Amino acid sequence: MGWMTDETGLEKTAANYVPLSPLSHLRRAAQVFPDHLAVSYGAHRKTYAQYHERCSRLASGLVKIGIKPGDVVATLIPNLPAQAEAHFGVPACSAVLNTINTRLDVGTVAYIFAHGEAKAVLVDSQFLDLAEAAVSEMDGDGPRIIEVPDDAAGWHASGRYMTYEDLLASGDADFDWIMPQDEWESLALNYTSGTTGRPKGVVYHHRGAYLMTMGTVISWRMTLHPIFMAIVPLFHCNGWNHTWMMPVIGGTLVCCRDVTAPAIYNAIHYEGVTHFGGAPIVLNTLVNALDEDRRTFDHRVEVFTAGAPPAPATLTKIEDLGFNVTQVYGLTETYGHVTECYWKGGDWDALDKPGVAAIKARQGVAMPMMEPVVIRDSDQNVLPMDGVTQGEIALRGNSVMKGYLKNPEATAEAFKGGYFNSGDIAVQHPDTYVQIADRAKDIIISGGENISSVEVEGVLMGHPDVSLAAVVAKPDDKWGEVPCAFVELKPGAPADEAALIAFARETLAGFKTPKMIVFQDLPKTSTGKIQKFELREIAAAL
Repeated sequence: MGWMTDETGLEKTAANYVPLSPLSHLRRAAQVFPDHLAVSYGAHRKTYAQYHERCSRLASGLVKIGIKPGDVVATLIPNLPAQAEAHFGVPACSAVLNTINTRLDVGTVAYIFAHGEAKAVLVDSQFLDLAEAAVSEMDGDGPRIIEVPDDAAGWHASGRYMTYEDLLASGDADFDWIMPQDEWESLALNYTSGTTGRPKGVVYHHRGAYLMTMGTVISWRMTLHPIFMAIVPLFHCNGWNHTWMMPVIGGTLVCCRDVTAPAIYNAIHYEGVTHFGGAPIVLNTLVNALDEDRRTFDHRVEVFTAGAPPAPATLTKIEDLGFNVTQVYGLTETYGHVTECYWKGGDWDALDKPGVAAIKARQGVAMPMMEPVVIRDSDQNVLPMDGVTQGEIALRGNSVMKGYLKNPEATAEAFKGGYFNSGDIAVQHPDTYVQIADRAKDIIISGGENISSVEVEGVLMGHPDVSLAAVVAKPDDKWGEVPCAFVELKPGAPADEAALIAFARETLAGFKTPKMIVFQDLPKTSTGKIQKFELREIAAAL
């Protein structure tokens, strides 16, 4: 090793080592972009100098009501300015941010309050009843409620609690942010949207979130001053860390209370939105929007989509509308997206539209803050990259959680074999690109043959009358399981089961073709994921 065997005098010092934290982005932006628009929500338009001041007041106000370093501060807020400010203001007083899904039931919210030991919760007035009911279900003291009214949306203060603006007014604009002494310190606590049992608490550290922001800028090919619309809920993987990322490049965060086609099209037209992320259902909403809900725009809008593999038909349609879609993939345990379907160009540029859509439906390769993705079998052996052999996606890198809060057994199982084991079944192509076949629990085994629900859904989504499709296993006496499809139709389309089955059979092998189609609205999570566990229960009873 030559001279490297003696590193006397080469130690870390305050001059050459600063723990990585996304908090540093806003502190810098307040100096570099003080007058640039940072956050927009109707009449609420704050520059970076004002944004930083509000976050500082929040941190100071929390300290004044008794929040100490390491305490958990929860939120029950849509994608509004207060939710964005909490992403900086809560950790700026060395507390841990716990953004909670506003669509959860009372019992689950009570469990999260208790399990995370939240000391305070910022609550949008719309969800005040939910917070109060959850606190009343708890044994012992629950978190202190701070109410966050949204007068513009008609959600006014109840008068029962200190309001968010009063909390900010009590705080010091010059509060000295408490930066982490160790980048491994906990930054945020997120709960998985498990379909069985209690959700698990996923703990993020400052280092992972910082590197997420840096890797995303590179993968999304971002330059200075993008206009980003917050569509992914900030309670879902902290909105894929995009709110922490915006100050890096002086971007404008456009908040959105309710995700609808008019809201998105209006923001693109009037605010000039250049980027947003969302589940495939968001793409579907834009594709199927009524003419009166659309707006014109003359720039290309860059979109990250994740949550479920989008149907090639949807990708083809939305790109014709002026959106460039990049498929990304990740989980709550990986801070959000950690792979991307990077477009190589070259021969790919010569593909026809179906060929382009087929490539873009892949989950792709690791983003810069991660190590290369592998596919492994149940014994943790790495499988060949042949585009055929199926195994579990295994991930490793700087943006993997610290672990599950108070659950060392589950943490050890998740990290078995030196990787995070995703539970998603995929193939890896010779060019290293990963493509999901299914969730392990969603594979349909019919007569000993594996059927990918994703493949069947993609075919059904190609039918002009289909708005959304989900396929699950239906118990069968002869085959064990057979595919059962649940379909949302476009307005006015006929519910013709025989015609849709015949359409699927034109592409799929007979054993893969749905044996039954149920026409209904599909149950969805707040992030647009279809709740297949509910559909499996329905199918089992048919």
